[in-house]
Amino acid sequence: MNKHRYFIIHKPYNMVSQFISPDKVRLLGSLNFDFPEGTHAIGRLDNQSEGLLLLTTNKKVTKLLFQGEVPHKRTYLVQVKNIVNEESLAQLRNGITFRIAEDQYYTTTPCDVEIVPQPLNLSPLDNAFRADVPQTWLLITLTEGKFHQIRKMVAAVHHRCKRLIRVSIEDIELGDLKPGEVKELAENDFFNLLKIEHWS
Repeated sequence: MNKHRYFIIHKPYNMVSQFISPDKVRLLGSLNFDFPEGTHAIGRLDNQSEGLLLLTTNKKVTKLLFQGEVPHKRTYLVQVKNIVNEESLAQLRNGITFRIAEDQYYTTTPCDVEIVPQPLNLSPLDNAFRADVPQTWLLITLTEGKFHQIRKMVAAVHHRCKRLIRVSIEDIELGDLKPGEVKELAENDFFNLLKIEHWS
């Protein structure tokens, strides 16, 4: 029996987190890497989001990571339009309510939010803010990810999310991986860094 394999990638902007789609979109299979049969993404980043994405041939990992009793931390770099003030930071940290359907609302659990300097060595995007437009970079760590949550959180405090980059899941970090790059992890390292029970 073949052993399961485990990968981290830096998902580029304008790529969906899947290998097959009926739509004309940029897929994971276009990356310059020969993934084994049965590889799939654990969780997703939407088309406009970037950063750390986990892939594996082990179908049990998604349930262990996202459906277990213990929530797991995910950290994102978020670029928003205009300057975020202390009142808005407090709202984001303490839990914020936003609409998820016409008559449905969701309140987030408390999370860690801090203002950080503009990251260095980021690949530029065509839709980046102009230099003369005020902006803020946030580092947001949460244990849930519902309904395009971060974009809706910052919108709820009247800021537009322009860039969203996942930089870590538990102790697995994006590090210096460039967009489109792939790194394979040993099974023990993968489970230990994610802080989930090791069984394959």
